[in-house]
Amino acid sequence: MPRRRLCEFDALGDGEAKGFDTDDLDLPDIFLVRKGDEIFGYLNDCPHWNIPLDLAPDKFLSRDKQRIQCSNHGARFAIETGKCNFGQCLGQALTAIPITVEDNVVWLEDYGVRLAERGQWRLTPTPSDEPG
Repeated sequence: MPRRRLCEFDALGDGEAKGFDTDDLDLPDIFLVRKGDEIFGYLNDCPHWNIPLDLAPDKFLSRDKQRIQCSNHGARFAIETGKCNFGQCLGQALTAIPITVEDNVVWLEDYGVRLAERGQWRLTPTPSDEPG
């Protein structure tokens, strides 16, 4: 998947999340969460059931907007790390995606994913990341 523009940094307010389609049916969708002056990106794939986290579009956060929450079974994850800190997948984590912010634009960097054990998606290195 080549690098692509996701959105303006300011288009996502503090304490907001937004999902994005990958346009590839073989890959899970992604989402961004803004917390203060930082944006975090993850695959939209719960490590417990391997299903999307949001039942309704862009509903990725707990009511207090302090954690990412799976709408399907209530597991909660730290925004900064994706690590589950409440629920059935305690100790597991969401898969972070490589994003950068340049000139107020959030970019999704080139990445690939593979289906790992237990049906979980994992990032694979891009050719430029592999040891030379």
